[in-house]
Amino acid sequence: MISFKNAYDQVLQHILNLGDETVSLLESTGRVLSEDIRADRDFPPFNRSTKDGIAIAFSAIEKGITRFKIEGVLSAGMPQQTLSKDTNCFEIMTGAVLPEQADTIIMYEETETEDGYISISKTPNKGQNIHRQGTDEKEGAILLKKGTEITAAVIGVLASVGKNEVTVKKLPKICVVSTGNELVEVEDKPLPHQIRKSNSLSLFAALERVKITPTLLHLADNQAIIEKELEKALNNFDVLMLSGGVSKGKFDFIPDALDKLGITKVFHRVAQRPGKPFWFGVQNEKQKVIFSFPGNPVSTFANYHVYFLPWLKKSLGVEAEKHTVILDEPVQPHPTLTLFTQVTTACHEGKLTVKTLKGNGSGDLVSLALADGFIRLPQGETEIPAGTAVDFIKAS
Repeated sequence: MISFKNAYDQVLQHILNLGDETVSLLESTGRVLSEDIRADRDFPPFNRSTKDGIAIAFSAIEKGITRFKIEGVLSAGMPQQTLSKDTNCFEIMTGAVLPEQADTIIMYEETETEDGYISISKTPNKGQNIHRQGTDEKEGAILLKKGTEITAAVIGVLASVGKNEVTVKKLPKICVVSTGNELVEVEDKPLPHQIRKSNSLSLFAALERVKITPTLLHLADNQAIIEKELEKALNNFDVLMLSGGVSKGKFDFIPDALDKLGITKVFHRVAQRPGKPFWFGVQNEKQKVIFSFPGNPVSTFANYHVYFLPWLKKSLGVEAEKHTVILDEPVQPHPTLTLFTQVTTACHEGKLTVKTLKGNGSGDLVSLALADGFIRLPQGETEIPAGTAVDFIKAS
């Protein structure tokens, strides 16, 4: 059995680089850029009005002129016009192109209109209310660096530079494998000795949140069948994510089957709770990675968040975010195990605080639905007091 830190470090040493692919802009949300995005022109591309009002030449103010003849009305999307003389003005709307020969914009709130003329009630500052061309970014500037996760805000930037298609990091093809004769389909009525599948469906939903649609595979507790089906899966997928069959029971065939299929065991069993029987292995020459989680729901869910998500981030070239929270109550660590304790969160005086969620062990599905995530408690003998900052893993 190895320590949590050792296990975590070893998982992150076996990342996959699957290359790049091009996807349409609207399919790229949640993906990771594998190219730098540059401005294809200045931002903004022209001098634009930031207010609704009038555009004037400040030279008129310097001459003492405060009443201007309306020469026209400009809206966003119109080509640039030219102010014919400084005794005139253009009415101008927010986002419209500043006319040539004009250099100052005065808000409507500081004007009065009468008989085709506009008078100003307040002396303006030269150049006010104008968003100057190129003041945000110059043409050719890097707007987004490779490795950026594509959010809704990033989509807006990509659209603004004409990126109808985007080059992103390829995602791994994943097969989620459940095992156990006791499992039946969700729509089936289980017999007294059976339960419905849940772990594989939770993993399916969690993976879809990171833009991966896995294939589901269920295997009965039969060693020959397990070896045959896992061999097929290894030929077709980059990652196998298994749930169950890795403890020390008579029907826990997964470790032996993976060994016979040429998978190198990196480790088996971690000094943590939940998820102690976690098995991790690789097939380096074929770029295959196997996460074999314990079958209990909380163990599977915790290990997915603690190990797989940081592994995926690193494989995609993204730095995993680290979060800390404040304990709202004292907690007792375990003397020899790293604990991943379910918690609920609250905001107190601007800080995120947590309370532990009392569940009924690693098989308690309902507690998972109530938890906001897990806190990591290093092994130790001494009670950790309220007010201490601890690592937090947000549940997805």
